[in-house]
Amino acid sequence: MVTMLEARLQTQQRNTQNSQETGLWSSGFGMKLEAVTPFLGKYRPFVGRCCQTCTPKSWESLFHRSIMDLGFCNVILVKEENTRFRGWLVRRLCYFLWSLEQHIPPCQDAPQKIMESTGVQSVISGRAPGGAGEGQVPGLVKKEVQRILGHIQAPLHPFLLRLFSWALLRFLNCVFLNVQLHKGQMKMVHKATQAGLPLVLLSTHKSLLDGILLPFVLLSQGLGVLRVVWDPRTCSPTLRALLKKLGGLFLPPEANLTLDSSEGVLARAVVHAALVPLGLWTGALAVLRSLWSWGRSPRVCVRVHLAQPFSLQEYTTNARSCWGSRQTLEQLLQPIVLGQCNVVPDTEKEQEWTPATGPLLALKEEDQLLVRRLSRHVLNASVTSSAVMSTAIMAALLLFKHQKGVFLSQLLGEFSWLTEETLLRGFDVGFSGQLRCLVQHTLSLLRAHVVLLRVHQGDLLVVPRPGPGLTRLARLSAELLPVFLSEAVGACAVRGLLAGRVPPEGPWELQGIELLSQNELYRQILLLLHLLPQDLLLLQPCQSSYCYCQEVLDRLIQCGLLVAEETPGSRAACDTGRQRLSAKLLWKPSGDFTDSDSDDFEEAEGRFFRLSQQSRCPDFFLFLCRLLSPLLQAFAQAATFLHQGQLPDTESGYTEQLLQFLQATAQEEGFFECADPNLAISAVWTFRDLGVLQQTPSPAGPMLYLSPTFTSRENQEKLEQFIRQFICS
Repeated sequence: MVTMLEARLQTQQRNTQNSQETGLWSSGFGMKLEAVTPFLGKYRPFVGRCCQTCTPKSWESLFHRSIMDLGFCNVILVKEENTRFRGWLVRRLCYFLWSLEQHIPPCQDAPQKIMESTGVQSVISGRAPGGAGEGQVPGLVKKEVQRILGHIQAPLHPFLLRLFSWALLRFLNCVFLNVQLHKGQMKMVHKATQAGLPLVLLSTHKSLLDGILLPFVLLSQGLGVLRVVWDPRTCSPTLRALLKKLGGLFLPPEANLTLDSSEGVLARAVVHAALVPLGLWTGALAVLRSLWSWGRSPRVCVRVHLAQPFSLQEYTTNARSCWGSRQTLEQLLQPIVLGQCNVVPDTEKEQEWTPATGPLLALKEEDQLLVRRLSRHVLNASVTSSAVMSTAIMAALLLFKHQKGVFLSQLLGEFSWLTEETLLRGFDVGFSGQLRCLVQHTLSLLRAHVVLLRVHQGDLLVVPRPGPGLTRLARLSAELLPVFLSEAVGACAVRGLLAGRVPPEGPWELQGIELLSQNELYRQILLLLHLLPQDLLLLQPCQSSYCYCQEVLDRLIQCGLLVAEETPGSRAACDTGRQRLSAKLLWKPSGDFTDSDSDDFEEAEGRFFRLSQQSRCPDFFLFLCRLLSPLLQAFAQAATFLHQGQLPDTESGYTEQLLQFLQATAQEEGFFECADPNLAISAVWTFRDLGVLQQTPSPAGPMLYLSPTFTSRENQEKLEQFIRQFICS
């Protein structure tokens, strides 16, 4: 009875809230409804193409020419036409008949293939450390291989697979309005499978349901049963046995043992063999107990994005030729931070944050580097192929432009403007419809973090709620950062260049007087690029930093923030008629050109720029700078925390200390955007790479302690000042 009364009270409160929101929106001004479309002109922008430098053949051959003409399909919409039968009974049993017609290819020879693989045979014959040649009997080793293989997988059960597909199809239709899949992206995946080679798909795990949703989507498109890697620590033995019958894979515990363990060597060999003849898809763990909460929530739409496939063999062949000299972050930035030198070394940054698991450490150093850089390529493709949602655009507008509040009439125009800017930069958006309805729906999704106030003229005032809710808005707005990342890096670099010349609170006209040389801009951009984490920048490992510097500068010019300043008697910057290659650049690879192929370093020294004086530039400049402010503020406060932290401590322990400091500072200063656990982790890792924190082994695990160089308050303040020069208050 109490539960029924509580449910009735909650329903009444929800109805009252909905009626109040409807009343607020219905009192709006009489403006013409504008439609927001997810494309500019006729075509939707294509995203997620593979690297043209490392995989040029795949870039050309695995691209569907008519991809932008193709639309979306709803993979959970199964009708009579999706089966081979017709009739009124078929229309009622179409889900069941569809599941019976799914092709499930047999994989009976997989255990024999794994047993005959090179790695397993090397361990059995004793050619590898920990093999049979070190005291083990080959027959016992073969039994151990079979035991490990039985822990990893089991034969597929076709009846259970079809029954599970039918039940999942009904469940997805109850939870989602539709599950959209781009037909052109699916065409490219089908084209990649025509060669008969194994297909490996990597997921970015944006949802708890990825582990069951994505295999179902790809099974429905005729790709067969995909093997999904699950975490065995969160599954009971009964559930693990069921998932194996449905194509699940579970890595054995021995795979993460130390390299000198004989059990670890054997387990890693079997896992490596299972990953190479079979062709697996690495997915996220779907937390089954969360399905009930999904079922009770309102029905939503889901879109599955697939980036362009590429040949792994082609990548391994071409990627090794792109490796150049690299230095650690400590070697690159620490002398500049401490004022010991002013010249940025002409080399790339070596920063690898890939988890050092047992299977990765078992590889050669060259292969480890190949895997780490492959992960950066995959991460770049997955992020760029993901659609930007309306909540990210709204959160960025409220947090970085209108934290004190904005009228709805102005917010409608800026929402449309930012959507158009996103499409202009080649990114896709995951929404469409009438502008006013979109903004209403987006604000309803963010209602826990915003306040709507009615004003006397019939307009609405939208105000972000002060407090910890700003952390959530910052996390949502981070999805928009890859769209404007180049411009944001350039704006913060310009801010750092002007920090020592013009007061930050000075008028825009005063800042526009200053001349900015191209070499100075290059230097500031490079410093910021080295400081920012690589998983944020999403730089492809085959792209040089100097090439990216020119891209940043080009973006600032294209968006109108920088204007070239022509000096008297010099050739105009756009005059390329009489320019030619200099001897200094003739020997350089194509990726090392800092400008177009007709530019020279000496000519760049004489180029100058000014900030544009257009009326829209100040607001846009501040918006771009503030996109990076949560991360940079977290770094600056981490520098302030150095003399307060309790060291030595474990990495997780010191990260927790820093997070508590960020949260306490946010309560005092009101800057909740940087009080995020992910930003605290990023700050600790960056300071470790910079040489501010050093790591030593101990019985309790690796311990962090403060570097002797940064025990003095003077050097700590230098580090904080170096970071704060890029922050626009």
